[in-house]
Amino acid sequence: MKRKKIVLLGSTGSIGVSALQVVAEHPEAFEVIGLAAGRSGERLVEQARQFRVRRVAAADPAAAAALRGALPGGVEGSAGPEAVEALAGWPEADIVVVAITGAAALGPALAAIRAGRRVGLANKETLVMAGGLMMRAARESGAELIPIDSEHSAIFQSLQGNPRGRVRRIWLTSSGGPLREVPAERFSALTKAEVMNHPRWKMGPKITVDSATMMNKALEVIEARWLFDLPVEKIQVLVHPEAVVHSMVEYLDGSVIAQLGVTDMRIPIQYALTYPDRLALNLPPLDLVEWGRLHFEAPNPEKFPALRLGAEAARIGGTLPAVFNAANEAVVEAFLNDGIPFTAILPLVSGVVESHRPAADPTLAQILEADRWAREQAQIRLTEGAKAK
Repeated sequence: MKRKKIVLLGSTGSIGVSALQVVAEHPEAFEVIGLAAGRSGERLVEQARQFRVRRVAAADPAAAAALRGALPGGVEGSAGPEAVEALAGWPEADIVVVAITGAAALGPALAAIRAGRRVGLANKETLVMAGGLMMRAARESGAELIPIDSEHSAIFQSLQGNPRGRVRRIWLTSSGGPLREVPAERFSALTKAEVMNHPRWKMGPKITVDSATMMNKALEVIEARWLFDLPVEKIQVLVHPEAVVHSMVEYLDGSVIAQLGVTDMRIPIQYALTYPDRLALNLPPLDLVEWGRLHFEAPNPEKFPALRLGAEAARIGGTLPAVFNAANEAVVEAFLNDGIPFTAILPLVSGVVESHRPAADPTLAQILEADRWAREQAQIRLTEGAKAK
């Protein structure tokens, strides 16, 4: 197998660190040539030294000081969002892994797609915001868009060799998050520590909160609609607390093909890098005898209204999914900064979504304006709520 040159965007986050572990395990197969991060300049420099990369970029211009004079000789460093986009479109890369969180990944993801690269996408928000634009750009440039989210990777793997027209529906599995067994009437008394205590996955703070509200699954439904070109009605969510079955595809003949595995993000990361090949990975094997039983249940729509809200945003489309995502990002940030209680998240997001008049088939400029508008509206509601206390 030819040694693949990789640009990794979001290298200091949990997905980025796991991706570098995969590369370190297979130095004969992969070479990291470029790294990008947000504000973690010092850690970015450490990674650049360890993997002997040729270019690094920090999204935050203030991080330029940490790069200046600290990078090894021969390593080019730059800062600012435009530097990250330039790195994403670098012609020397074979694969660009987009592990930047939130809407900030949209520009770099589009740059990598327009450059015709293979894009390992570990960011769901970009497709939620601009799925139509991204998939159209991929068709025009010939870029491969391979999901790294464990659920979408499972669906991608379960679709191999089967026509999409033969799919009856896909099942996105969910562990149920940290609040699966917590009664809804207790939600108002939850501490931040309880919300952040995920039973299966170690993730960043924003996605952990999204797991608690099941907003992550609502966003994944919209992501799946674009990745797999399916109507929302064919995308179902199924709670599976063991997180062994990562997702499933049901075909017209009643056959259901699933991808199972231990809960480790290195599996979908490595598959995005090696597809259609597979390499060994130093992980314990899945022991189904030890598990004994696997459980499945329907999500509670009353307890987790984000699922209904996300499905409606997907059906209406246009700029509404971008508003849905941006409002959630702004409100979750307020929760993480102790500005609002957990129970305020969904009502605030819903209020912003309901006040938006979506534009159909939006341009990138309209999507970005909708994103800006939603954050502004969320901030207005957060400020009004703080004043009312």
